[in-house]
Amino acid sequence: MENKELVADEGRLARNRLGIAGIVFFVVAAAAPLVGMTGAAPIAIVLGSGAGAPGAYLVVGLILLVFSVGYSAMSHRVTNTGAFFAYVGRGLGVAPGVGSAFVSLLAYLTVQLAVFGFFGAVMAGQMNATLGIDLAWWAWALIAWAAVTGLSALSVDVGAKVLGVLMVLEVLSLALVAAAVLLSGGGPDGLSPGSSFSPSSVFAGGFTGSAGIALTFAFASYIGFEATAIYGEETKDPKRAVPLATYISVALIALLFAFTSWAMVSGLGSAGVVDRVVEISTVDGTPLADPAAVLFAVAEEYVGGWLATLMSWLVLSSLFAGILAFQNSAARYVFSMARAGVLPGTLGRVNGRGAPALGTAAISVISLVVIVLFLVAGLDPVVHLFTWFSALAVLAIVLVEILVSIAVIVYFRREGGGGSVWSTLVAPIAAIVGLVLGMYLLVSRFGLLAGTAAEGVDPATQSWALSGLGWFLVALPFLVLTAGTAVGAVRRDRENSQAISDLVN
Repeated sequence: MENKELVADEGRLARNRLGIAGIVFFVVAAAAPLVGMTGAAPIAIVLGSGAGAPGAYLVVGLILLVFSVGYSAMSHRVTNTGAFFAYVGRGLGVAPGVGSAFVSLLAYLTVQLAVFGFFGAVMAGQMNATLGIDLAWWAWALIAWAAVTGLSALSVDVGAKVLGVLMVLEVLSLALVAAAVLLSGGGPDGLSPGSSFSPSSVFAGGFTGSAGIALTFAFASYIGFEATAIYGEETKDPKRAVPLATYISVALIALLFAFTSWAMVSGLGSAGVVDRVVEISTVDGTPLADPAAVLFAVAEEYVGGWLATLMSWLVLSSLFAGILAFQNSAARYVFSMARAGVLPGTLGRVNGRGAPALGTAAISVISLVVIVLFLVAGLDPVVHLFTWFSALAVLAIVLVEILVSIAVIVYFRREGGGGSVWSTLVAPIAAIVGLVLGMYLLVSRFGLLAGTAAEGVDPATQSWALSGLGWFLVALPFLVLTAGTAVGAVRRDRENSQAISDLVN
């Protein structure tokens, strides 16, 4: 006899599909720690604060952990797959809630597209070099698109199991490298934690200089951790599971980033780490052309060539896991917005497995259209699709996180009770300060992140010098927030009871 709790009607996601571990799998997979350590970390070391880059990951992790305090307090009051949508709506009203929903959807859709581009490029190179299979990037991206669409149409626990296997392998490989380096005592300069974690090292160069660059890339590496509340409706005991999963996810990601990057710095030698990273990553005279080679070199030296080879394949599984995780997040935002009457109501239906099938189909169609457009336009999957969209996504997420922190303060001041002064006032204020700093860093270094610096500007030092495309990408989340808020205001003025009910109940 079928368990009634696992059967969903047309407008309700399946219940009790996920536990704490399942949520953590989705969230850590979205953060793609192996990709972050092979892609962003070497750049943060060379252009940022050198040996102090690991501390930047820890600082950003602490800021997001503080953000999680208010976020978790709100999860005790609201269980809704719309997450940010519902939280901002409950605290600041329907109109801002709808605006934040559109920005969140923009973030998850664009970061998924970014990863599609990176996956296609890396897969094309890897398969051609190792197996002699010569397919274009877009062919591999479309293969991943088909697989992700199929998995997303299944119940959420199926995706969690796939992500669980991929994530465990990814985390274990990073932990093995870090443990090998740290247990060996490090390279020529030893471990010297002070060179990576002391304030003088982490903030060397100041926020407008090298430290700001390292912190910018650290902020960009954490996208996806906030997705825990998205799975609240499909979770066993959400009021307990969502807060725990949030803290576990942030802590795990922060520790992975900080200790793995510290192991890289220590293994190469903290005093000359910038020169070593440049030397290892240079291809045909271009520094940082192959940043993944840095982690692979450390793995080969301290563990063995077999691990470097394994990690080169796990990068691909990490990217695929990220695509699947963001597909699920975006589809659930579409579902929530349709159920609230903001998007067409048919997108708020689920299939017999309790998955948001039409929301998944909508995201898949949009993704397919964008991939084809980039193919037809002859744009590069990494230089254009990945860099433009990943930078845009991070900026959008930080904007919504600021709104959520404000909403937490307003909601608990208005409603009273249900949380301590720390969780409902002090921590959200501290989070706002840290996130606004993050927003400043992201905007001021956007040209570096997105590759849209104005012509003739040194990308390593440029600040606020953006091309026309750069300014458009920076402005887009704010424009979407404004337009979405206007849509929400119209819905509110029309007294759309469904939308109000979805946001405030």
